[in-house]
Amino acid sequence: MLRGIPDMRDGDEPPQRFKKRHVRRTTIILEEEERKYIDTLIKEKKEPGIKQLFSKMLDVYRSMMVYDWKYPGEYYMGISRVAFISIELINLLISEIPAERHLSLGRRAGEAARISLETSLNLDPSNEEKWGDVFKRLRVQGLGDFYQRDRYIIVKAPFINNPEVQRGYLETLIGASLITRTINPPFIYELTTEH
Repeated sequence: MLRGIPDMRDGDEPPQRFKKRHVRRTTIILEEEERKYIDTLIKEKKEPGIKQLFSKMLDVYRSMMVYDWKYPGEYYMGISRVAFISIELINLLISEIPAERHLSLGRRAGEAARISLETSLNLDPSNEEKWGDVFKRLRVQGLGDFYQRDRYIIVKAPFINNPEVQRGYLETLIGASLITRTINPPFIYELTTEH
């Protein structure tokens, strides 16, 4: 008998690793340019393989609710219409607002985000047990990487690059009072005892 191949006698069940699993296969026909582009991503090690790329694309589809996309140019996340815009445009718009209004601007934006999460995803951002889900959503939306460490909230790579606008946004979104501890990214905010 060959090494590694089980001795199958009459009536013996094959080992689990040799049992066939029912796997549904799908064939996707790509245009030549699409396939070249995917091959380039893999060759440049931006993607590990075509299967992983499609899995990632499906994950993005589910996370971003792309089924709410009215192509071209109308994209909704729940009740909110969103657009792909640059961080430079946001910073330019914020720079035109007087500094004393930055906190209130952030609070108004946080209120809109809170309402959107509550109505679209039935997610209560003021519930501290749900902050992980809220922060994941903000990350998926491209607003930065949000983490809670004890009584601190850390914002790495923030899309809103103004600490007071970001603070107002977070305070209203999660329903907590924060103290700004850094003025340059990564932003660090301390939860106050009022929380």
